[in-house]
Amino acid sequence: QIPVGTEIEGMNILGLVLFALVLGVALKKLGQEGEDLIRFFNSFNEATMVLVTWIMWYVPIGIMFLVGSKIVEMEDIVLLVTSLGKYIFASILGHVIHGGIILPLIYFAATRQNPYQHPDALCFISPRSVSSSATLPSMIKCVEENNKVDKRIS
Repeated sequence: QIPVGTEIEGMNILGLVLFALVLGVALKKLGQEGEDLIRFFNSFNEATMVLVTWIMWYVPIGIMFLVGSKIVEMEDIVLLVTSLGKYIFASILGHVIHGGIILPLIYFAATRQNPYQHPDALCFISPRSVSSSATLPSMIKCVEENNKVDKRIS
């Protein structure tokens, strides 16, 4: 069965983004009358950021128990440890090359500034950079505080 037009199931992300943009412009155009709803959405955003931060702190505990249960079920632990060790080494090496060499080279090529001049401003080198949706609050906070980026832009 070939889906045609409106028969495709799923969320209409483009429609949601367009609606959010148009709603934001309309609220700003209302002036003082739209400020209440804008403040509501800003408060809602801050509450969501707090919830995501809580989730980021407790998810590793759940993952630890999930992985632990699978390790207990395994028969050949040596194979697991060697395979996992190779994976961890390759992952760390990839992060070091990408975050320590490739991204700074791109930054230098675009800005002609030393990327290592302000190491506290480098938000992309973070131990919490695992999932973009979960780390978005910490990334936004880092960009605003360390790099002095306006809140409206971040």
